[in-house]
Amino acid sequence: MSDFWTEIATPIMALAPMEDVTDTSFRELVAQISEPGCLHLLFTEFTAVDGMNHPVGKKRVSERLIVSESERRLLKEKGIKLVAQIWGNKPEVFHRITREITEEYDFDGIDINMGCPVKNVVKQGSCSALIDQPKLAQEIIIASKEATHLPVSVKTRTGIRQHETERWMTQLLETEPAAITLHGRIQKQQSDGEADWNEIAKAVVIRNELNPSIPVLGNGDILSYAQSVEYCNKYGVDGVMIGRGIFHDPWFFNSAKKVSRRDEKLEQLVNHTKLFERNWGGVKNFNILKRFYKIYASGFEGAAQLRAKLMGANSYEDVYQIISTHSQFVGDTEY
Repeated sequence: MSDFWTEIATPIMALAPMEDVTDTSFRELVAQISEPGCLHLLFTEFTAVDGMNHPVGKKRVSERLIVSESERRLLKEKGIKLVAQIWGNKPEVFHRITREITEEYDFDGIDINMGCPVKNVVKQGSCSALIDQPKLAQEIIIASKEATHLPVSVKTRTGIRQHETERWMTQLLETEPAAITLHGRIQKQQSDGEADWNEIAKAVVIRNELNPSIPVLGNGDILSYAQSVEYCNKYGVDGVMIGRGIFHDPWFFNSAKKVSRRDEKLEQLVNHTKLFERNWGGVKNFNILKRFYKIYASGFEGAAQLRAKLMGANSYEDVYQIISTHSQFVGDTEY
């Protein structure tokens, strides 16, 4: 069984799976503008095993596993691995869908979501709710591992109402997942407060005692590549997973801090829109793109007015026209 997790030179750098964010379009864009060797792993959006197992729901849910041909070519060129992230709470369904994804798709690994803190997901006993159901969590990991030759990893948090890092890490390590990514917040925090990297460091100590060969990645409040490297050294993790940090800087995965000019930002705004239109035109809602436009339309004179216009756009053509008009108006002046 090939396990790429142990073959990547540390620090391992990954972009987190994010709802309505890490689709094939955005993954391709991030891979395009990342420095070779600075981004190792990309993940799909969260994919429900129950949805994949449903005769009607499957068509919509399986969109999360779509990989465009251009993305696949680029990832192979750059040596970036792509992992399907799945969630649910029934071991037998995990087994069935893990086997199906392995046989019918072309992913490098499977990751089990045991960290999503969203209340309606937790209420149904999935994702971070599994932290308080360790026996079931173990059964899910084992069932998934039995169904595939691909490495099966876990992304999780340090607890639900309070940190339970020692207990939970010990239970996870018993199942020997390919890797563990630990977000330094409890479920109750959602995305609030600060991530506790001392708890992540505790997890590394436990891993070192019980199974030193399993990589541990830290997640939470990382805003630059330099900070990623610093935290790997400071807290002993084998790598870092970046979530919301990518919204501060899509050029995150570059070893030297990149100061992007206005024209570069607008070029990527158009690039992202074109990728999304090509992949999802007529399938997904165009308005999904608007959450990204503030990433690109920021940090230069006139950015606020440009953002306002983009928020009022109703179509891809509107966006191309707005950017074209803005570029002509501003000319070649840089701010």
